[in-house]
Amino acid sequence: MLTATALLFMSTWFSATAVIPQVRAEWRLSAEAVAWLTIAVQWGFVTGALLSAAFTVADTIAPNRLIFLCSLGAAGANLLLLVTQGVGFGVTARFATGFFIAGIYPPALKLISTWYRHGRGAALGLLVGALSVSQGVPHLVNGLGGLDWRLVIVTTSVLTVIGGVITLTVVAEGPFPFPAAVFDPRQVRAVLRDRETRLAMIGYLCHMWELYAAWAWFFVFFTAALHQRGLDDPVLAAYVTFAVFAVGGLANWSGGALGDRIGRERTAIAMMAVSGTCAATIGLLMTAPLWLLIGVSLVWGYSVVGDSTQFSTLVTELADQSYVGTALTLQMALGFLLTGATIWLVPAVEQAAGWHVALAVLAVGPFAGIAAMRRLLVARAAWREG
Repeated sequence: MLTATALLFMSTWFSATAVIPQVRAEWRLSAEAVAWLTIAVQWGFVTGALLSAAFTVADTIAPNRLIFLCSLGAAGANLLLLVTQGVGFGVTARFATGFFIAGIYPPALKLISTWYRHGRGAALGLLVGALSVSQGVPHLVNGLGGLDWRLVIVTTSVLTVIGGVITLTVVAEGPFPFPAAVFDPRQVRAVLRDRETRLAMIGYLCHMWELYAAWAWFFVFFTAALHQRGLDDPVLAAYVTFAVFAVGGLANWSGGALGDRIGRERTAIAMMAVSGTCAATIGLLMTAPLWLLIGVSLVWGYSVVGDSTQFSTLVTELADQSYVGTALTLQMALGFLLTGATIWLVPAVEQAAGWHVALAVLAVGPFAGIAAMRRLLVARAAWREG
């Protein structure tokens, strides 16, 4: 049930990104202003996550109650876009949306973890996969044709509230709850001092270097690729973009199941090798046959997020069990802090050197992440042998 509701309550994340062409034309925004609309969500999430981690909110408030309250906040902040006519208040609204989403995502991961001791990777994979698909929902809604951007904003806000209500009234903690926690701001430093947890977080940071910039700018990249072919078809671009998100949902579940079977580090290494290769080469395919570009896009969409479950599951297993929520929240705060840099970097590099260089820059993250996962693999093997 929580996995199903995740499709609803995270759809506000990319609601503005999906309607950028319409909003940009109506508000007369520059490319830099468009970037800030996207980055603001990341900064809002980071701020909310850092405060949550500092005050151990995710471990001291019941997760289903926290998710409900923050879903109301995210939906309300998203609706503020309807009453603004410029980038200033628009950025504020998107910041607030990200702030409240920080109270949804980490608690949802903690909540579903209470239902599983074995097969936790596959279970978290279903949830993270649903979250991945939900962030593509605005592109699907927008691609239905002729929809005003305001309808997209309203639809995603309503879906978020419905998801929060279902979580509060139907979803409960599982039979394997984490130990009770008390407020302890020192837990942030304790999480970072643990070597294995720290390596898992480094892998996550490398993963996040690539992921959200790829998600944020794929629609713009694919639209530009169609334009080079003489095809100005925003509906096709929207559907392909949604497909990239949707195949990522499948990747999270299958990747989580694979991690349960062959090991989370090995699965992450394989996914990052594929996604890094796609990032390094996809910009070179702008004038390639359309079927090839779409095919590589789907492979990238699968692999770019297929490692995400591994890092979240590792943290639930390696961190102090009384403060799993805090550890997850801290990991995400640092990861999303990094995404603001790459979301800004991609359009800046694209304007200077083109898409083939801008997207290749993202490959640095997964290739560095492979090194971190190899070190964690060795460290855990040594611990088991010792």
